[in-house]
Amino acid sequence: MAFTNSPASDFVFRDHTNLLKANGSTQEQTFIENLIVESIEIYGQDIFYLPRTYVNRDTILGEVENSRFTQALAIRAYVNNVEGWEGQGELLSKFGVRIEDKTTFVFSREKFTSAVDDNAVLNVEGRPNEGDLIWFPSTKHLFEIQFVEAERPFYQLGKGYVWECQCELFQYADEALDTGVAEIDGIEAAFANAITVNFAAGGSGDFTVGEVVAGGTSNVTAEVKAWNSTDRQLQVFNRSGIFTIPETVTGQTSGAAWTSASYNTLNNVNTADSVDQNFGFETADDDIIDFTEGNPFGSVGSTTDTTI
Repeated sequence: MAFTNSPASDFVFRDHTNLLKANGSTQEQTFIENLIVESIEIYGQDIFYLPRTYVNRDTILGEVENSRFTQALAIRAYVNNVEGWEGQGELLSKFGVRIEDKTTFVFSREKFTSAVDDNAVLNVEGRPNEGDLIWFPSTKHLFEIQFVEAERPFYQLGKGYVWECQCELFQYADEALDTGVAEIDGIEAAFANAITVNFAAGGSGDFTVGEVVAGGTSNVTAEVKAWNSTDRQLQVFNRSGIFTIPETVTGQTSGAAWTSASYNTLNNVNTADSVDQNFGFETADDDIIDFTEGNPFGSVGSTTDTTI
C-alpha cells in the first residue's frame, strides 16, 4: 500500500483496514507457510498416521466399543522434544509397571491435507483426530493422539500453519490392525487375545499364518497366529464370535479343513499366567462357589465347559 502526504500536512488515519491486511497479506502467509514446511522436512521425522475407523460405537454413553485401523499414511512430522519422552515415564504400582511416555508431533497443515486428509476418511475432516494413532518407526512406538492444539503458534500474520498433536503411548485393547505395514500389524498378533483350538483327527491341509479361518456352522471368522499340525492345535486371534463344537473350520487361503474338538476363551496364549489370570480364577472358583445352583446375576462358565 502506498501513502503520500503532499503537500505536507497533519494527518490522522481514520481507516486502518487496509493497513492491517497489508501486515498479513496472502503472499506473506504463503511465505511463512513454505518456511514451516521446509523446516519440518529438514528437521522432522518420517512417521505413519493411522486413522481410526469406528466399528461399534455407544451413542448413549459416547464410547467406542470396537474400532479398527486399516491405513498407515506416511507423513513428515516434527518431534517437539528431542531430548527424550515427555510425561511421567515409568511408574511402579501394586498393579505392576505403568509406562506413561508422552510426546508431541507437529504437522504442517498443508502437508497433512495432501498426505492424510485427501487419502483417508477421517471422523472429523480437515484436521488430525483425537483417538487416531501415530507410528514412530525410529523407536518402534505406537502413540495415540490425546489432544490437537490448533492455536499454537498463535495466528502468525493472522493464520495457523501447523497442527500440534499431544500424544500418549498407545494401550492396545484388541483393536484390529490391518494397515499393510508388517511392524504395525505385528502388534495385533503379539498382544491380541489369542486362544488355542483343538481339532479332531482326520482333517486335511495345513493352515497358514495370517490367513482367515471360518467356522462352517457358526460362521465365526478369526486370523491364524500359529498352527501345530502334530498336536492339531490352531492359535487364532481377532475372532468375530464363538466357534461351535464340533464344526468344520476352513482356511480361506490354504483350504485346510479340520473339525473342532475343544477350546475355551479364557486361556489367552499371548500373556503369561502372572499377567492374565482369567483361566486360573475360573479354575479356582469351582472350589468356592457352587455353580449347579441358578445364578441370578447371569451365567458363569467353567473351564470344563467347551462352549465358553
